[in-house]
Amino acid sequence: MNSKAGKILSTINFPNDLKKLTNNELHLLCDELREFIIDTVSNYGGHFGASLGVVELTVALHYVFNAPYDQIVWDVGHQAYGHKILTGRKNKFHTNRVYKGLSGFPKRSESEYDTFGVGHASTSISAALGMATAAKYKKENEKNHIAIIGDGALTGGLAFEGMNNSGVSKSNMLIILNDNCMSIDPNVGALKNYLTKISTSKTFNKIRNDIWSVLGKISKFGPKAQKIGRTLEQSLKSFVLNHSNLFESLNLRYFGPIDGHDLDKLINTLDDLKKIDGPKILHCLTVKGKGFDLAEKHQTKWHATGKFDKISGETAKKSKVKKPIKYQDVFGNTIVELAKKNKKIMGITPAMPSGSSLNIMMKSMPERAFDVGIAEQHAVTFSAGLATQGLIPFCNVYSTFMQRAYDQVIHDVCIQKLPVIFCLDRAGVAGSDGPTHHGAYDIAYMRCLPNMIVSAPMNETELRNLMYTAQLQYSNPFTIRYPRGPGVLLDWQTPFEKIDIGTGRKICEGESLAILSIGHIGNYATKAIEALKNDKIFPGHFDMRFVKPLDTKLLHKILKKYKNILTVEDGCIMGGFGSAILEFMANNNYKNNIERLGIPDQIIEHGSQDELYTECNYDTEAIIQASKKILNK
Repeated sequence: MNSKAGKILSTINFPNDLKKLTNNELHLLCDELREFIIDTVSNYGGHFGASLGVVELTVALHYVFNAPYDQIVWDVGHQAYGHKILTGRKNKFHTNRVYKGLSGFPKRSESEYDTFGVGHASTSISAALGMATAAKYKKENEKNHIAIIGDGALTGGLAFEGMNNSGVSKSNMLIILNDNCMSIDPNVGALKNYLTKISTSKTFNKIRNDIWSVLGKISKFGPKAQKIGRTLEQSLKSFVLNHSNLFESLNLRYFGPIDGHDLDKLINTLDDLKKIDGPKILHCLTVKGKGFDLAEKHQTKWHATGKFDKISGETAKKSKVKKPIKYQDVFGNTIVELAKKNKKIMGITPAMPSGSSLNIMMKSMPERAFDVGIAEQHAVTFSAGLATQGLIPFCNVYSTFMQRAYDQVIHDVCIQKLPVIFCLDRAGVAGSDGPTHHGAYDIAYMRCLPNMIVSAPMNETELRNLMYTAQLQYSNPFTIRYPRGPGVLLDWQTPFEKIDIGTGRKICEGESLAILSIGHIGNYATKAIEALKNDKIFPGHFDMRFVKPLDTKLLHKILKKYKNILTVEDGCIMGGFGSAILEFMANNNYKNNIERLGIPDQIIEHGSQDELYTECNYDTEAIIQASKKILNK
């Protein structure tokens, strides 16, 4: 069911339509756009709070600038729903994050208005600078380049690298800092305090406003007035605020802070800034979830949501039938359980305490659990530093975000052989967030590293036991990967059992065909084996548990007994678990028939996990068909 657009919004198909509206109509459009987002997300789910917080900013940007000629770059993309609606996708917006529908993030192949594909934080400034530099080279001097970045994403090192380079580039670009004091969880770190200090200093803001009321608007005075204004403001900042010249020290002209919900102020300010050449930053104060009371009050909870009643805010009632808990909650509860017994255990996450469930440890043991902000590289090296002092860091990072810290994993952990335990959440296809969030590559990029142990649990108990095993050894970095969503067991909180590193386990013996699985996807293999019994086919099934080191003793037994081998993994085929088995076979001169199932060598779009398992051909039915195929060779 499509949400119904309001009177004004129904006339807006592309940004040029905005420019025909009166001031009053623009204000009404903001109200209607906010309501449209609420209506749609309440019916279909999606990222919520961030887009509500930038409605006025989105309208102002598309009113003042000439997109797509002017390049608007959204950081992360959680806040880009309004942008999508105003740029030709209003009638398709109900398909957002749905299989074969619109992407939940800006995507270049989807629209010319999506200038840069995003999903990971802190990329916008560098991308916009690249675009601005290209425009300067091509003598497109009238072209504007705008990067919209949140205060959470600004903590990422890449953002500072981009700002540092922007300051010396003299390229025509505008950085808009969308400051709502939130990322997904509340922001942490010194930068948050710095921004708050700028934003809330009554003395600074009062004197600043007095200065500008005397000088008038920038556009009405010449260079002399601008120079006086900049000198007075810089002196004021230095007088009122310690270290207030962070952005100016990077040669970025700083403007603000201004109310990010004052549409008229935004339009006038952006129009003025458009006339100022060179790199500059506009600091906007916004409220995440603006316009929906519950989202304003509970910003973490309403960052992303499933279907809900827009009047009461109640989500769909959950069945009272007991169901398996999420793997992330198994992690969160288990690390607390282990930490109570082992005082050396520490927990680290880069800005995802609720998503990883490390918030459980942060609440019960705040001195031993750390949210380091959107800073995956720092998270890894910080963990390495802890490890050098005899502590046992559990560094919990979403698989897709660990890609950002790969150098640190190699240089700071593996080369030094430090016992950092990497818990990679959202491994495999991650669902409706799509290709920027799939954890497709971790098996391949971790197993090639010397000293690294790579494992994956088939169920919740196995996850507990792998975590228990990892903290017993003090010699190697240790990777544990597990998927988004629930496991398969109701009674998972069993006594800990040590697993011998590099050992798999037999699920069942069989005839002619052995299915080797790694991780949660092995449960789909179990279902397939039950179905194959109806066709008088009885495969053996082995949960290998470790990709590195492989259980060579078990593999020799399997390869000697079974002529046909089928590998199944929720990870990339190239360089993955199946590749590891092939390498073992080649090195030991085995000639068994083998088929590999996993993520193919292509970008996988968004959809539910089960839809993507089917598309990638390793769901239950695919395992059944692959088993029959290999036996019929």
